Amino acid sequence: MDLKDLKLTPKRQEICKRLGFNSSFDVLTYYPYKYDNYEIARYKDFKVGETVMFSAELITSPSTFRYGKRSTTRFKVLYDDEQLLITIFNRPWIRNLGINDYVVIIGKYDGNNKVTALNYYTKDIEELVGIVPTYSTKEGIGQNEIKKLISLVYEKCSNELVEHLPSEYVDAHNLIDYKSAISNIHNPISSVLLKKSLARLKYEEFLNFYVALNILKGNATEGIKQRKVFDRNKINDFINNLGFTLTADQNKCIEDSLNDLASDKIMYRLVQGEVGSGKTVVAEVMLYANYLAGYEGCLMAPTEILAKQHYESFKKDFEGLGLKIGVLYSSMENENKVKKEIENGELDIIIGTHALFSEDVNYHNLGLVIADEQHRFGVKQRNALKNKGNNTDFCLMSATPIPRTLASSLYGDMDISTIETLPSGRKGCKTYLIKKNSIVDILDVVKNTLNEGRQIYIIAAAIEKSENYNAKDVTGLYNALLNELSPYKVALLHGKLTSQEKDDIMKDYNDNKIQVLISTTVVEVGVNVKNATMMIIYDADKFGLSQLHQLRGRVQRGNYEGTCFLLTDNKDEAVIKRLDVLCKCNDGFKISLEDLKLRGPGDILGTRQSGLPTFILGNLFEDGRFIEAAKVDAKKICDNLIDEENKKYYQYMMDNIKDKVIS
Repeated sequence: MDLKDLKLTPKRQEICKRLGFNSSFDVLTYYPYKYDNYEIARYKDFKVGETVMFSAELITSPSTFRYGKRSTTRFKVLYDDEQLLITIFNRPWIRNLGINDYVVIIGKYDGNNKVTALNYYTKDIEELVGIVPTYSTKEGIGQNEIKKLISLVYEKCSNELVEHLPSEYVDAHNLIDYKSAISNIHNPISSVLLKKSLARLKYEEFLNFYVALNILKGNATEGIKQRKVFDRNKINDFINNLGFTLTADQNKCIEDSLNDLASDKIMYRLVQGEVGSGKTVVAEVMLYANYLAGYEGCLMAPTEILAKQHYESFKKDFEGLGLKIGVLYSSMENENKVKKEIENGELDIIIGTHALFSEDVNYHNLGLVIADEQHRFGVKQRNALKNKGNNTDFCLMSATPIPRTLASSLYGDMDISTIETLPSGRKGCKTYLIKKNSIVDILDVVKNTLNEGRQIYIIAAAIEKSENYNAKDVTGLYNALLNELSPYKVALLHGKLTSQEKDDIMKDYNDNKIQVLISTTVVEVGVNVKNATMMIIYDADKFGLSQLHQLRGRVQRGNYEGTCFLLTDNKDEAVIKRLDVLCKCNDGFKISLEDLKLRGPGDILGTRQSGLPTFILGNLFEDGRFIEAAKVDAKKICDNLIDEENKKYYQYMMDNIKDKVIS
């Protein structure tokens, strides 16, 4: 149901807007991220470090100490004939309580009759006993407001919460019904029912995903295409003239791709590989074969910088072979001229950004689409480009590698090729963690690198200083380091610069007219400056492991060993342990696996931008039995749409869920 139909108050409408809710489905699937099982704890059962809940009488008035916007309040209570010292932070209004008042305390027992309160209540303790859900909040939106909104929406929409899974699978897996699952996920009556609700909704998430993948794969590969005929000898000549030897993985990937092009089935392949593993060469071979077969091909890159870099590289590699190569991005001066050349079939390979699938771009005879760094493009965007041709072959490329077994789960709609072996001569990158968000301790190393004639990247998480985002910014770093790194040329690069400004800076950096490039993550993918051998990343804790691995890949492009410094003043043990993974490991597959475990596929690959599952409850590493069951059941459902229940659920997916799961 659309939220407009629920006639919510203006305040609740604003909450929905801020939390991104557009429908009752969005509200009811805003699941708690944790549960606390509150039981009354007797003093004799208190254990140091554990959370306790009890109701006690104040025997001293609360005293509050302020420091800036923060505060600490302390008071004593009498509980089970014991005097306990209670400390609570940033709740100064608790001072309104007085001696002999009763208060419910939920907090951590520190030992020696001291409790650090997490929260307090003045209601009867019996009202608080039970399983209490906790939701992710935003500033100005509290737990109670979210709970009341969910309760209201459930009340108004409960009649719509009908069972949509085929009964065969509900019975086979002993699942509770959908309405009960939604009710108990938000208001658990018991731990048993909560467990059953989680099982039901996890299974359903995975089933929805795999049915959506089956739909997507069917749409992507349905029909028969014209086989592409090309001269393999010419392709071998091209490979032999590259000036370097391909790895076994590259050769296998090329062979698989050429077989796809030559078959009568539409190619829908994922090529995933380590940073610097040589995926671009594979793309060149595919596009050359496509050209030899008489078709246009295009390569979609995520940024203008990378599109232009590919353009220059392709022109050099295809020199003398008669191919006409063009580049297209939205801010270029001769954009309309290039579009006309595409429409007239004057270009054989077109490299560009999202501009490639604009409505006014008409291809003459498009045969192959390759999307580089594919996780940055949504499925709908990729299809918009693929559909510019007639049964166009499609290849997706990603430098965020994940283990093959996991890839088959996440990318179940595609054939997968993996390049694990790095080209010979690559020296790798040594990574060091600096537990200070400052360059001061490594300044001598930095200057020595510059004195040796090498170049350096300095990466920041923000463009400008912000009160809402506590991180170093490129503008501030540029101003601070300009004189410090003199006489070397220092430049600033970020997404707010004009296209021409970015072009000029990258050209000068590539030509070593700039020695230090202070940049945001716009250099994360594909940028290839072989003389750059050092990278310094400020606020490293604000990046994911896979992104950090991608970034440091910029300083292992040539024949010199790269060095990467991760700077952070975050003292959290979990953060330090996470960053230390990069210092000990250069294997992108292992790093990606660690990242997946820590943050999930949505964060590292961009769930809403990737075609990956929006698993809210499901866990790829802990819910293997649900994953396997759902994968098998999804295929059964899609293969047997004669069954009325299967057909009904399939239609429900098409109408309501598919685009929420695959975006």
